[in-house]
Amino acid sequence: MKRIGLFVATNLLVGLLLFGVTSALGLRGWITEKGINYEVLMVSSVIYGFAGAFISLGLSRIVAKWMMKIQLVTPQSEGAFGQLASDVYELAEKAGLKGMPEVGFYASEEMNAFATGPTQKRSLVAVSTGLLTNMPHDQVRAVLAHEITHIKNGDMVTMTLLQGVINSFAIFLARIIGYAASMMVDSKISTLVYYVVNIACQFLFTFLGSFITMAFSRKREFRADSGAGLLVSRESMIGALQTLQLNYVKLDAPNGLATAKIADGKSRIPLLDSHPSLEKRIEALRQLG
Repeated sequence: MKRIGLFVATNLLVGLLLFGVTSALGLRGWITEKGINYEVLMVSSVIYGFAGAFISLGLSRIVAKWMMKIQLVTPQSEGAFGQLASDVYELAEKAGLKGMPEVGFYASEEMNAFATGPTQKRSLVAVSTGLLTNMPHDQVRAVLAHEITHIKNGDMVTMTLLQGVINSFAIFLARIIGYAASMMVDSKISTLVYYVVNIACQFLFTFLGSFITMAFSRKREFRADSGAGLLVSRESMIGALQTLQLNYVKLDAPNGLATAKIADGKSRIPLLDSHPSLEKRIEALRQLG
């Protein structure tokens, strides 16, 4: 219920903010007596499409810590948790990050880790207790290097930009189709038809756009694996993936973090998988020179 409440509250606040901005800029009246003002509609769609994506990115670190109940650690923390923070700091410095990520762990039997955050200076690397418990230290370092590479490559920002473009086109096209549909029915129900068709088309176009975002997500996993091989060793990264291959079981977690994790379960539609198969990732690492 907390997750649902936060999701609803965040979207309401974003919606109110965007309504105020577009109203202040005079971008609400994209339907005129002559029909659609495409310039106003495009600008309005871009604002809505990108603003929501970037607000989500800006809040990603805060939301992740709250939803996953992440406990932050430092090199001064006791035992394995202090070692975890030390490893992240060492790898971040070796990778040349502009700032040190926050480091934390979350209680879960799932063997996983993820990185999130809007910038290198405002990033977070989190590891499950299941991964810390069941992986050798050299493989844990490889997983951390994988996440550090995501931060170094700016993958979270790139995903946000890509999602913003898809959102903008989905809103733009859905409104045009909704308007066209409303013109084909009786005026008494035209408003209802517009909203129903508009919402349905936004869902459809966003779903179709997810094929593009997931294709990019899979591609960036190969790059992060390669980066981990450079930061630690290719053998350690292969070993970490093999350990996941033998022991990985996906547990329930917020869907918004799926693409940020080191591994994710297979969907019913392969083109909607956020990660390549572990077999393909291992083979790609073996083929590296």
